[in-house]
Amino acid sequence: MRALVAGGAGMIGSHLVDALLARGDEVVVVDNLITGRRRNLAHLAGNARFRLVVADVRGDLAATRAAGPFDRVYHLASPASPRDFARYPIETLTTNAEGTRRLLEIARADGVRLLFASTSEVYGDPQTHPQPETYRGNVDPTGPRSPYDEGKRYGESLCLAAWRAEGVDVRIARLFNTYGPRSRLDDGRVVPNFCRQALAGGPLTLYGDGAQTRSLAYVADIVQGLIALMEANGLAGETFNLGCPDELTVRELAERVQAAAGCRCEIVTLPLPPDDPVRRCPDIARARRLLGWAPRTGLDEGLRLTLAAMAAEMCSHLLSPSQLAEPIAAAAGSGDHTAR
Repeated sequence: MRALVAGGAGMIGSHLVDALLARGDEVVVVDNLITGRRRNLAHLAGNARFRLVVADVRGDLAATRAAGPFDRVYHLASPASPRDFARYPIETLTTNAEGTRRLLEIARADGVRLLFASTSEVYGDPQTHPQPETYRGNVDPTGPRSPYDEGKRYGESLCLAAWRAEGVDVRIARLFNTYGPRSRLDDGRVVPNFCRQALAGGPLTLYGDGAQTRSLAYVADIVQGLIALMEANGLAGETFNLGCPDELTVRELAERVQAAAGCRCEIVTLPLPPDDPVRRCPDIARARRLLGWAPRTGLDEGLRLTLAAMAAEMCSHLLSPSQLAEPIAAAAGSGDHTAR
């Protein structure tokens, strides 16, 4: 089987590539590397079943088409952290709009399934808890998070329009907060921030009072959910939450990171970013019932693996402890955006 993975140089995307190759697939990655990283795929150099095409999914995909035809299309392309879509708001919106349209064209031409990686951010600051797929959300369409939130909502709508009007077999995965190895040091989201700061000796920066909640899924579990959704028959046009239903406060997360890192560093508070969701937790009953999927990796084990990978990367950057301990972009604070 030959799979196209758009955004495959990102955190989740690169782990998905590994899983597909491990089961014997051929994989073509298309990524413009605006937020993805070559180093996430460096270990695949020389693998005859892997190819990286450096291109923008919004533009000319001739080189990508030449690597086809494909049997599966995974669409994970998009800046995904608050820091990134603050820097690249137009790119974020248009990747989820024009980029999605172009990838749908490939799926339609090849007569294959496309999985669109959406996000829990389509629920905004939810008034229903936990959030089922039927919840329509509470999103500010003009706020600082809107390039990502509305881009993903539009991408979902475009996928379903292609399914209804053209018969393209699309599946939508709404990913909740995902963490793990290969997160960027400057990513700015809550787990990479806490891990980087703890490894540097602190302090850990907490946005708001830390009472806001998050639900954290380890990347390997999310990858298995993506593959299960892609491979399940009879699910064209369906939407699934993929995430961990175990809710904890951001302050509790800071303490768990401290324990996993073996440090007792100070926790300091900063103002809460605008539109930061107060609660975020997925209802994954549909995924359990129809995919037989649920996360398996415990938080402490996932943090241990993430800290080990981040420690190795920090050493390779040769940054000073003070540089590594600096908070990243207050707007990123405790954001629940999916790392890609």
